[in-house]
Amino acid sequence: MNDGALRRVEVWDGWIRLVHWSVVILLGVSYASIQAGWMRTHYASGYVVLALVLFRLAWGIVGSDTARFNRFLRSPLAALAHLRQLRRREPDREIGHNAAGGWMVLVLLALLLAQPVTGLFANTGYGDYGPLARTVDSETSDWLTGLHHRNFNLILVAAGLHVLAVLAYALLKGQNLVRPMLTGRKALPAGMAAPRLGSPLLAAALLGAAALAVFGLSRFG
Repeated sequence: MNDGALRRVEVWDGWIRLVHWSVVILLGVSYASIQAGWMRTHYASGYVVLALVLFRLAWGIVGSDTARFNRFLRSPLAALAHLRQLRRREPDREIGHNAAGGWMVLVLLALLLAQPVTGLFANTGYGDYGPLARTVDSETSDWLTGLHHRNFNLILVAAGLHVLAVLAYALLKGQNLVRPMLTGRKALPAGMAAPRLGSPLLAAALLGAAALAVFGLSRFG
């Protein structure tokens, strides 16, 4: 296909970009707040992360084409085959996540969901409790607190691998994966069909429902 015939296509809707960059910021807020002992800020950050992840999971089922899990999740063999071509310098013609990136998204979402969920049951040992901590016995709360701490380290490892992958694509393949996640747009061959974007009203309703559910959890305790 002639790479000269290109057009700018919106591949990432604003909702996907909102979740992506908000979570990046909120992870920093969560870490800084727990180090400083600002528990109210830490809890609030965790609640927002949980609402965003719940929304992203729902959007992965009914949202834009590039957000849907059934559109970008391919077999592990396809992911390995894609990684074997990492040294091949070529234009980025993926409409959404590539075969390997799709699995990284799934891993990150699982870790990001586990973090606030375990936090709901966690305790600091100094009188601060998650809203559901008293619904379980103290041993279970302590175990989930330890899991909460260990899971954050896994998030840092996964995020580090994600950043390294983005750098590798830039250096080895000459592909800028950051710009489309900032602007939402990518240059694709003119003959390639643009992805279908999800309804903004549906997205707003799902995000509102997720926020309402998390608010209810936050008030439980």
